[in-house]
Amino acid sequence: MKKIFCIAFLLALALAGCKEENTTKAATATESKTVTNAVKHASGLEIYRHDGYTIVKVTHPWPDAKEAFTYVMQKKNGIVPDSLKSHTIIQVPIKNVVVTSTTHIPSLEMLGEENTLAGFPDMNFISSEKTRTRIDAGKVKEVGKNEQLNTEVLLDLNPDALVGFSISSHNKTMDNLMQSGMKVLYNGDWNEQSPLGKAEWIKFFGALYDKEAKADELFAQIENDYNAALALVKKATAKPTVFCGAIFQNQWYMPQGGSWGALFLRDAGANYLWADSEGTGSLSLSLETVLDRAENADVWIGPSQYTSLKEMTDANPHYAQFKAFKNKQVYSSSNKKGKTGGIIYYELANNRPDFVLKDLIAILHPELMPGYQLQFFERLK
Repeated sequence: MKKIFCIAFLLALALAGCKEENTTKAATATESKTVTNAVKHASGLEIYRHDGYTIVKVTHPWPDAKEAFTYVMQKKNGIVPDSLKSHTIIQVPIKNVVVTSTTHIPSLEMLGEENTLAGFPDMNFISSEKTRTRIDAGKVKEVGKNEQLNTEVLLDLNPDALVGFSISSHNKTMDNLMQSGMKVLYNGDWNEQSPLGKAEWIKFFGALYDKEAKADELFAQIENDYNAALALVKKATAKPTVFCGAIFQNQWYMPQGGSWGALFLRDAGANYLWADSEGTGSLSLSLETVLDRAENADVWIGPSQYTSLKEMTDANPHYAQFKAFKNKQVYSSSNKKGKTGGIIYYELANNRPDFVLKDLIAILHPELMPGYQLQFFERLK
């Protein structure tokens, strides 16, 4: 994600439900059949596919949101009912787009639509070699920062759609862009806690590019691979004890038990020492509290931004008191970066939870995955 969320991501194994299948009645007088929600895992996204158009509902755009957004993707020659014309209508497939989070980049690339990317804020965060090649060739425009998007540049680009995110209902920049007539769509993938729920947001982009079948196929493969890894975990004979995070401004941040990172650890067969904590964000703990419970833990995952054991003890000598540190069982995603410093995990992990889960299984249960090469994580030296 972008800077707004970097602290949480750097201090813990990234935070973050299945939903019941919803149905909605077709909105035309001539089309009375029931249309089923095409989304299974994401809690903040609903997609209803009709002849000639698709309804995309973003029901959880930011934490504690009271608002929901409905977007209508109108296909060529498709007829949108009058009852839907008050919502944002996008002509699909779109030809160019501005996205605002690195987590959106893999979806474009997986759908084969990376060449439609016209603008992005803080481009140094992008790690993908494919998209960096386009940036280096001057084909992607810098559009400022998420906190202060450059409206002048955006209006000049005039993309078919701007896919943004917000931490609250108060987003003056997005409001101004919408008032100017720009098609702004909120994407809430970062609010999802379920690993498969995050990944399923590729269907949001599938609707934008009229590539719904392709998005379904891609997600189904990820889902199958994730479930196959889950089945493998059942063969494990032990559950290593695990803790996460590190100290930032005198507080140790640890994923809460219902968060994205904690759910990965559960699925990977870990005994996560804070699994019983309630919530989907971060715990804020003292060093003494963490040391008391995790001093003899087997594995330490995601120790903030640190890239070596020495760097850790230089910052705080107390880190050396943990058994996982002494046994060199500390694993971080901070070493694997794009050429301009963007951490690959923060860009790709949302889309590829199957890779994350396999990494964690290989770390916690190496006997189950002999010869496996870690995709995101690395044992610190």
